[in-house]
Amino acid sequence: MTVDPAGLADAARALAEHLRFHQALGTRELPLAGEPLAGPTSALERVEKASAGCTRCKLSQGRTTIVFGNGSPEARLVIIGEGPGEDEDRQGKPFVGRAGQLLTKMLASVGITREEVYICNIVKCRPPGNRNPEPEEIAACAPYLAGQLAAIQPGIICALGTFATQHLLRTREPISRLRGQLHRMGSILVVPMFHPAYLLRNPGPEYRRQAYDDLKLMRREYDRIRGQAPTGA
Repeated sequence: MTVDPAGLADAARALAEHLRFHQALGTRELPLAGEPLAGPTSALERVEKASAGCTRCKLSQGRTTIVFGNGSPEARLVIIGEGPGEDEDRQGKPFVGRAGQLLTKMLASVGITREEVYICNIVKCRPPGNRNPEPEEIAACAPYLAGQLAAIQPGIICALGTFATQHLLRTREPISRLRGQLHRMGSILVVPMFHPAYLLRNPGPEYRRQAYDDLKLMRREYDRIRGQAPTGA
C-alpha cells in the first residue's frame, strides 16, 4: 500500500482542528461516532441522531420535540441562543417565534440571511415556562453543542444573551459587560449580543442602538473571515 504523506498531513490537521473545537468548549464527552473527518452535513446528522430521545436531564420530561438546530452545515457564522420557547418546541426549529422573527430582521439589517448561517441553542429542549436553563441542563447538552460546532467549524459565533455567552466564554460576567467587543473561544471569534427576547422586553432606543452596533461588529468580522472587504453595514 502506498502512503501519501501530504494526505496524512492534511488528515492530521483536520483531526487536530476537530479536537480543538471540543477542547475550546471544555467538553470531554463527544457525541460523534465513526469517522471524525466526515463532511459537515453527515457529521451534523450523526450528532442529531445521537441526540434523538435524549434523557440526559429533566428537560426531556416536558418537551414536545428536541430542537436541534437549523441552517447551513457550511456556515461560517453560527448563532447560538439559550433555549427553545413554546413555538420552537412545537415546530422543532429554533427561533421561529416573536424573538426569532426579530432575529431575522436584525440579520437582514446587516445583509445576512438565515439560510447562510446556522442557528441553535445551548439547550435543545424547552425549559418549563420559558425559564432560564439551569447549569446541569446546560452541561447535559454541552456535548451536542460541541458536536455541532466541531462539525460546522465556524469562524465566528454570535452568542445571544447571558447564558449562551457565559457558557461559551466560561465566565460569570454579565452580558452588558461582554457585548460590544470581540472574544475568542479557541480559534473561533465570539460576538456577544443581547437576546432578541430581551430587546422585545426592552424596546428603548439605547438597547436597539447597542444591538445594531453589535450587528455591525459581527458583520465586519463575518466579512473578514470570508476574505471579503467590509460592506460598511
